[in-house]
Amino acid sequence: MASLSNTSSPLPARHTILRCLAKLPLPVFRAAGALFGLVLLAFAAKRRGVVRRNLELCFPEASPAQRGLWMREVFVHFGQTFVDRVWLWQGDPALVERRVELAGRIDLLEAGSPVICFVPHFYGMDAGWSRLTRSIARSWWTFYSPQNSPAMDAWIREGRQRHGQPRLVSRYEGVRPLIKGLREGAALCLLPDMDLGERDSVFVSFFGNQAATVTSLSRLAKATGAPVLSWTCRVVPGGYRVEVSDVWSGYPSGDDQADARGMNERLEHDIRAMPGQYHWLHRRFKTRPPGQPDPYDDR
Repeated sequence: MASLSNTSSPLPARHTILRCLAKLPLPVFRAAGALFGLVLLAFAAKRRGVVRRNLELCFPEASPAQRGLWMREVFVHFGQTFVDRVWLWQGDPALVERRVELAGRIDLLEAGSPVICFVPHFYGMDAGWSRLTRSIARSWWTFYSPQNSPAMDAWIREGRQRHGQPRLVSRYEGVRPLIKGLREGAALCLLPDMDLGERDSVFVSFFGNQAATVTSLSRLAKATGAPVLSWTCRVVPGGYRVEVSDVWSGYPSGDDQADARGMNERLEHDIRAMPGQYHWLHRRFKTRPPGQPDPYDDR
């Protein structure tokens, strides 16, 4: 992984350009991001097929036209939120406060006591993370997946650590550092809504389909006694809106299977409110129970 202090990295040479671009008005970013997303929609046939299949599996009751509209929104929002990282990470820090609204139980995060946040993969999550770490002075921790490109990895790490000096824990470090952080009073943001394989997972329903679902959320809550809540970040015309939930009642229950299903039910509820803003580009059902076929096999 490239060091952020390595002057030979191509990253610093780009800063001046990105900072100049960050001064452009939001409508310019949204238009450029939409164009980027539509180009991906047109040419990324494999990912287009993944999104289509996910929507067919999760919304069989919707018409093909409606699913097609959601697919278009998925690519547009992916492009817009990717491009918005320029002003989120390189622009005037005050832009984050002006363009990213906070709503819901913000007081639960401001309290300073240990808390675990379920943060599903909606495309606005980087904007939400930037606003929360900037506006709420406390210890913030989260998992991080290193990128294959050293320059991209450095840019993303620097962007996500821009405000409040949060701790990014590599997935390769395991959960022990997370337990330590919670015991020291951290707000830990977890993103356990992806298919990470069979290890530490159980098969539970997600939109009526059996999905390999990791149990890290309930296991960490049991190990530390920290309460669990969720926050999502929605793309809105003026920027973004972060919505923080109440503490989850009766969670964890002591039954990992039931807790994983409860997590998915909450996620389903949030997705139904904005199906075109969820990360359907991921093969959510690639890990199958024994004997079940791969739903993405188009042979």
